[in-house]
Amino acid sequence: MGIPEAAVQQSTGSGQDHELVVNNFSIQVATVNGSGSQSANSVLMRSIFEMGVPVSGKNLFPSNIAGLPTWFTIRASKHGYVARKSDSDVLIAMNRDSAAEDVAALKPGSVVLYDEPLQLATLRDDLTFYAAPIDKLAAPLVSEAKLKKLLRNMIYVGMAAYLFGLEMAAVEDAIGKQFQSKKKAAELNVAAARAGYEYASANFAPSRFRVERMEQSAGKILIDGNSAAALGALALPVSALLGIGLFALCSLGLQGRGEQPARMRWLVAFVFGLIHGFGFAGVLAEVGLPPGRTAAALLGFNLGVELGQLVIVALCWPLLWLAMRRAPAQRRLLIQLGSSPILAAGLYWFLGRSLA
Repeated sequence: MGIPEAAVQQSTGSGQDHELVVNNFSIQVATVNGSGSQSANSVLMRSIFEMGVPVSGKNLFPSNIAGLPTWFTIRASKHGYVARKSDSDVLIAMNRDSAAEDVAALKPGSVVLYDEPLQLATLRDDLTFYAAPIDKLAAPLVSEAKLKKLLRNMIYVGMAAYLFGLEMAAVEDAIGKQFQSKKKAAELNVAAARAGYEYASANFAPSRFRVERMEQSAGKILIDGNSAAALGALALPVSALLGIGLFALCSLGLQGRGEQPARMRWLVAFVFGLIHGFGFAGVLAEVGLPPGRTAAALLGFNLGVELGQLVIVALCWPLLWLAMRRAPAQRRLLIQLGSSPILAAGLYWFLGRSLA
């Protein structure tokens, strides 16, 4: 299966450079920090995921300062590779400041979808260029300047969908999930993606880099790194660290600091509580949260945990009160006797889960 001749626009690369590449390429989106491109890039990545193709995304930005360059790399890999490639096959160029350098870094045979005013097609003759009149397509969608700036990003998503063979149903589903609580925003972004898709279908030939439906994402979720950590992607190492938390807490008692660790007690309690929370997050990830009721489920879970801890404290309080009425030497002995078995259990837990 070949690609239409018209697809090789302003490109004089070898025949090998124009071979069809399916479900195995990398896209680099070069935009400006603060332009609202993150949502669009997430939609593009999710659209590939909705086609059943393994995909991963990496964000690269030298600074959080608005106006500086930012890059988002999307890797579609039928083999399931998730690491960022050293080079990109496709460049979506939306940043004037980095465009020339981004184009220069591409290997021969790559594809460039760019904002038309950048006029990049004359830079090289071994690439395939697609000029996108983003502003012209965004103008009739909305009159407000801020919204128009945001919708520009979704227009290139629609164009990319046509170039790579993404189904518009997958794109619209991805937009719905991205803006699930904002109906009006979802409708505007769907309109922008359709505008880009329709323009591309009328003026572009398909790219040689293609996405074809697979079944490799069934039963999986697409999640960013921060959310993955919060929902228990760190479950195994965290469960091991819980043991170290117990070890550190009880070592204070064994060192004779059980009566005056005011400077350290809050820090140990904070760190132990944070690690403990990650451990509980692993349980939530296994049980699953009810769709549409995440906040209520998390609140109920945390309230239940806190109530359980209060019950334990209430049961132990009389014993602690009696212990604190003893002479200092006896109190120290009780603290050490109580800390020793918990310390041993924490060390055993850490070693057992680290080596498992």
